[in-house]
Amino acid sequence: MRILQVMAGAKFGGAEAFFTRLVVALRRADVHQRVVIRKDKNRAKILRQGGIEPVEFRFGGPLDILTHMGLRREIASFSPQIVVTWMNRASTMCPKGNFEHVARLGGYYDLKYYQNCDHLIGNTQDIVGYLVDKGWPAERAHYLPNFVSESRADPLPREGFYTPKDAPLLLALGRLHENKAFDVLLDALTQIPNAYLWLAGEGPKRAELEAQAEKLGVKPRVRFLGWRDDTEALLATCDVFVCPSRHEPLGNVVLEAWAQSKPVVAADSLGPGVLIDQNKNGILVPINNAKSLAYGIQQVLGDRNFCSAIAEHGHSTYQEHHTQSKVIDQYVSFFESLLGKA
Repeated sequence: MRILQVMAGAKFGGAEAFFTRLVVALRRADVHQRVVIRKDKNRAKILRQGGIEPVEFRFGGPLDILTHMGLRREIASFSPQIVVTWMNRASTMCPKGNFEHVARLGGYYDLKYYQNCDHLIGNTQDIVGYLVDKGWPAERAHYLPNFVSESRADPLPREGFYTPKDAPLLLALGRLHENKAFDVLLDALTQIPNAYLWLAGEGPKRAELEAQAEKLGVKPRVRFLGWRDDTEALLATCDVFVCPSRHEPLGNVVLEAWAQSKPVVAADSLGPGVLIDQNKNGILVPINNAKSLAYGIQQVLGDRNFCSAIAEHGHSTYQEHHTQSKVIDQYVSFFESLLGKA
């Protein structure tokens, strides 16, 4: 099979990171691909390290004629049987042709951007339900889950981050955006006096969050790490992983913590709410509730047996549903089914 993958995403983000993992894993599964990305030297470097030489275009606005022409040229030369587009812009800029056009959605996007597609992938069952509710044909809406890195790393030296070795360490990952509710986590930290927080990510709320930490008096116990590429090492170092999101369609970060056998405390937003079985493979607390979030974290920190149990069950949930091999098998089977129908 010949698959053309087209990513027009941002510099950072969960979908962008999963795209990179997926295309590299598909290459290892001997799927013949051509990969087109928005110009990004770091993403291109990672893809090259995985054995893929990407084609890079600007992916500007509607008047970006060079990208339109470039996509047409790549399709003409590669003759893909399936084109997979990631993000609204890639989907709208993809020309029609003699191939199955599939778009992958990681959120509840406006379907006006996908009218030229033949099939849509949602990475949660709820997103698939949303597509059908919005009028997309059920037989052309497909659920395919994500996987995360399964590699392990040594813990980072805490002293390098001015963090005491014996202090409870919380970790949160994600874009510094309103949806991620890191403001609620900072409020919760005021009620956990001995704990330190490492917050890895960048985004428009960074200055506001730093000012909030200063105002609350927790700034000495918070480390704003910026965007990091060593998630496995960060998870190996922490005691508890926290996902306080107001809006989280899937919760890749929960999967990442489970893959590393870390206990998870999460706000009951859509993705974590579906993934987590309360008090078995994690703890769920109400959205926008700092007091409940602090209590959930203290539950884990205060009971070693409970902490170990939810971490173990989280890892088992990951192994059962979200390993790379299982997800890649599902993607390959999906592609084969499209070719069989064609």
